[in-house]
Amino acid sequence: MTLRELVARTARRFARALLHFGHGTDNPRDEAAYLVLRALKLPFEAGLDRPVSALEMARVDSLVEKRIRERVPVAYLLREAWLDRHAFYVDRRVIIPRSHIAELLREGLRPWLRQPVSRVLDLCTGSGCLAILAARAFARARVDASDLSVAALAVAQRNVAQYRLQQRVALIRSDLYASLGKKRYDLILANPPYVTTAAMRKLSAEYRYEPGIALAGGCNGLEFISRILAGAPDHLAHGGLLVCEVGDNRAAVEAHHGRMALVWPKDEVFIFLASRTAAVSRTPPTRHRGK
Repeated sequence: MTLRELVARTARRFARALLHFGHGTDNPRDEAAYLVLRALKLPFEAGLDRPVSALEMARVDSLVEKRIRERVPVAYLLREAWLDRHAFYVDRRVIIPRSHIAELLREGLRPWLRQPVSRVLDLCTGSGCLAILAARAFARARVDASDLSVAALAVAQRNVAQYRLQQRVALIRSDLYASLGKKRYDLILANPPYVTTAAMRKLSAEYRYEPGIALAGGCNGLEFISRILAGAPDHLAHGGLLVCEVGDNRAAVEAHHGRMALVWPKDEVFIFLASRTAAVSRTPPTRHRGK
């Protein structure tokens, strides 16, 4: 059997199993290629006419069985996730990287960020993926990556070491801004928990493998987003920029923070940008409690 045939066979099995996709792929064929190639430590551009050994087939079939039977996301099976062509170690201590912010970082956040970046803050860093991508995008910047979860920070530390960025990326245990003192940043990134309470109850089995603390955003999904907006003026430098991912909550954000001059990039309905000036002119923050 060749790789091509193994990928095709795996895709058919995934399609019949009615799996839920969304952790790096959105269809059975891409999911099958992801699992087969990376389970065998092959690059995504590997030639598919290469023959597969019996040992390799057994390795793949074992993972396929677990993916189907237990609904474990492929990234957790492989202990590896990809974001913007970069690989990161992951396990169940962190959510699987999939932030849309990565695409904006690739372009240096142009045209919205118009000043040199020397200090970056990555809130709710999880695996550390956005902090690492920010350090690579802004070669002269130092990055603070914060998270409330000690377990998540341990995963982030592993990824920071993998990219040899220990001298530029500092990991901090913090409930959002609580442990940051009076530090100010040219850029604040945030991919906080934003899944509503109602949506949490309906999550597929695959998403239930992820830590709930990294997903649950309270009744209307704004519990952390509102706190991030409220604290931004005290931690953004003059001319600084806040970039926040909100999932499907754009309508809720605009309803609760409509007086703020938020910018929604044309092709990114899941992300808003806010300057320090916009954040200072905020309405009084509303406290949103999860159930």
